[in-house]
Amino acid sequence: MGLLEVRFHGRGGQGMVTAAQVLAAAAILEGKYAQAFPEFGPERRGAPVKSYLRISDRPIYIREPILRPDVIVVADQSLFKAENPFEGAKENTILVVNGAYKAPIKTYYVDATSLAMKVLGRPIVNTAIIGAVVKATGLVSLSSVAEALKKYFSGRLYDLNLKLVEMAYQETVGL
Repeated sequence: MGLLEVRFHGRGGQGMVTAAQVLAAAAILEGKYAQAFPEFGPERRGAPVKSYLRISDRPIYIREPILRPDVIVVADQSLFKAENPFEGAKENTILVVNGAYKAPIKTYYVDATSLAMKVLGRPIVNTAIIGAVVKATGLVSLSSVAEALKKYFSGRLYDLNLKLVEMAYQETVGL
């Protein structure tokens, strides 16, 4: 497997920090090494947020932001105007985006906002994005994600978020 680096772009309140943490926990459950950490400026809802995820079959000693991602995740398309999510993209970098988007790299998309509104009644897209990332990359299994989600949600909230992961996985489309 080697080292896989994922950079998440979102806005405060969309759950991109949690998405990276859930995927890291799922990878660790599978016996892999993982790290997830955020980068953000003013901590306010709606402000641009980046979160980073590294997964490897060996210990990870790098502790810096991801500059050349293997996967770029964009939870809010307005960020294409506010910043350049493609910065540092490689020829084989994969984009996972909320909503259909024509990009110069291999792209997978899902309407995460509509799914979140349908399932949660709120536009919190993190678990839908998790389903899309798993579909696009296969970096962890859905069963590991289901187990990892238990660290962040319980009861009805767990059930709804697991449903959202599974729906987004099924509805993610590659271009």
